[in-house]
Amino acid sequence: MPALITDPTWIFLVMLLIILLVPVVFRRLRIPHIIGLILAGVLVGRHGFNILERDDSFTLFGQVGIYYIMFLAGLEMDMGSFRRHSSRGMLFGALTFIIPFVAGFITTRWWLGFATSTSLLISCILSSHTLVTYPIAGRLGLGKHPSVVWSVIATAISCFFALLMLAIVIQQHKGGGTWWFWLRFFVGISAYIAGVAYAFPKLGRWFLRRNEDAVTQYIFVLALLFLSACLAMFFGLEGLLGAFLCGLVINRVIPHGGPLMTRIEFVGNALFIPYFLVSVGMIIDIRVLAGSSQVLLLCGVLILVGTLSKWLASAIMRRITGSLASDEQMMFGLTNAHAAGALAIVMIGSAPDVALMDTNIINATVMLILFSCIISSIATEKAARTLALQTNELERNRGSYHGKCLTAYAYPQTVDALTQLSIMIRNPNVHDSLMGIAIAMDNDPDDRVMAQGRENLRQAQAIAAAADVSMSVMVRVASNVSAAISHAMKEVDAGEVILGLHERADGSLATTLGTTTQNILSSIHREVIAVRLLIPPSTFRRIVVAVPPKAEYEIGFYKWLEHLCRIGERTGQTMNFHTCGDTGGYIQDYLHQLHPTVDVQISQESGFGAMLVTLSEEMKEDWLLVIVTSRAGFISHTPGHNILPSVIARDFSNVSVMLVYPDQYGDPQESLSIFAPNGQSITQRHLLFEKWLNRNS
Repeated sequence: MPALITDPTWIFLVMLLIILLVPVVFRRLRIPHIIGLILAGVLVGRHGFNILERDDSFTLFGQVGIYYIMFLAGLEMDMGSFRRHSSRGMLFGALTFIIPFVAGFITTRWWLGFATSTSLLISCILSSHTLVTYPIAGRLGLGKHPSVVWSVIATAISCFFALLMLAIVIQQHKGGGTWWFWLRFFVGISAYIAGVAYAFPKLGRWFLRRNEDAVTQYIFVLALLFLSACLAMFFGLEGLLGAFLCGLVINRVIPHGGPLMTRIEFVGNALFIPYFLVSVGMIIDIRVLAGSSQVLLLCGVLILVGTLSKWLASAIMRRITGSLASDEQMMFGLTNAHAAGALAIVMIGSAPDVALMDTNIINATVMLILFSCIISSIATEKAARTLALQTNELERNRGSYHGKCLTAYAYPQTVDALTQLSIMIRNPNVHDSLMGIAIAMDNDPDDRVMAQGRENLRQAQAIAAAADVSMSVMVRVASNVSAAISHAMKEVDAGEVILGLHERADGSLATTLGTTTQNILSSIHREVIAVRLLIPPSTFRRIVVAVPPKAEYEIGFYKWLEHLCRIGERTGQTMNFHTCGDTGGYIQDYLHQLHPTVDVQISQESGFGAMLVTLSEEMKEDWLLVIVTSRAGFISHTPGHNILPSVIARDFSNVSVMLVYPDQYGDPQESLSIFAPNGQSITQRHLLFEKWLNRNS
């Protein structure tokens, strides 16, 4: 019997209404909307009211949806957490694969009496799982939680071995599987993984540096996703493993919370993932429960064994790690849902050229998918709410520093980089934390500067909006740029200001800070960040931080450190701190307590001058150099800080540089910025510091 609706326009309208209304209704019922989308698929499918036919469009969008789930799982993985929790994640992966596999094989082979090959395939279905409920944990910001990270790693391991076992069984059943075949198989897989891990990050950085168009960047990432999936299928693996690997290897190329990441998540959660969930529901036939007792028995066995074995693996993992009950529930919720892997295995096993599974097994597998997704959704939702209430990250970040981050825009070519940087360092727990400002001189004859300033702010707002971040803007007309910025900071209570390093007319770095930056430093005591970014912040491969002696004695020490940690977390790159004296210990303690997932290396140098000489020889074009300095007259200030602009222009002109002036007590003392306590002028101190640098080199 044909479906009630066959016109493509009406089909898409019905799907949009389902995606729109089902989450709203189920949210009011306090039921995870994932269940609602699956049940909606049951109702509109041919086993329900037969409103829609599960045609090629549902197959296509559903396939993209499951790839998207696996891709986002890898993309949102915090690499610091991955490295930190890899051993326990692999342990949990072994538990959540072996326990269901053994339990499934014993039950189906010796209790239900299936053939060995069929029992092995059913065991693969029970041991594999899909991160259907991962969006629930991600929505509540639990992507870095240990139990979530363990579950994601375990998913990759269990799916890999389940699909590997599937390939072995199919090859043996077809009479193949010679030693030469398996040698080529494992060599091909190894070459595929190594090639993707090496080539994709380099290709991603190269492309994203040269193309800033939002649509082009998104299509490029989507192309990488499906290229990885196609290569995985070419080498005998399932495409979803390729999607997960793609997300994992380009994780550091796409910063978390950035515009590109927001677009990827938006499209997936708005269209592809709901399509997949509805398409899963459309193949479910609840009427099989009223069929023969054999089908009911098989359904009950698969659901019971699959659920209990996954729970047992989570319980054992909790005992081993000493975790909380909510962690156990989270691990169980994330690893109990059977969807993509189960569908792939049952479809391959029931193909005419294999014929290891009959209709009863197919129906029982589909019912397993339905009930496992419902159980997983409820468990994950409950555990996620409990864990979200237990985390103290919100209170840790709120109120520590002033909320707003003010960014001053002057040139159109710097708008994108400055906005991306401000999005990274802003306090994510403060509403309306971004503020952009453009200054127009009051003697501008034809208002060209004002028009350009408004256009810069419009572009900045668009970039921030793409990252789902609100940015307020203001245009000021003034006779003094630095005074306008200083007054704006005090007016909106901004905690820091980001502006460009002073450049010459030809675009090269100037040897001085410039009048505007110097006057801002002299008029406010809050953090000032002067930057020159040659590549987009998302494409940095390393962040190198030069910290002067006694930096820990400044009032703004932990504030700039927090800003850098946010950059490190969102880019996923290694942070190398070069310190003097005891400063490294304070940095190590702060990161260990509040940012344990940041990959950090701390080295101790003999002095600040020697540190800069060493860095001038080591820095690479795709690294970011952060130099922490201070205003004159404060504890960590040295005479050499006054000539840092000239040192940067001379030795670091080919790398991206960020010059940080931390918060200080009270208002800066302008007299100390001109003369040192011993009466030496800036020129005299310049010569002294040059001698110091030469001596240390």
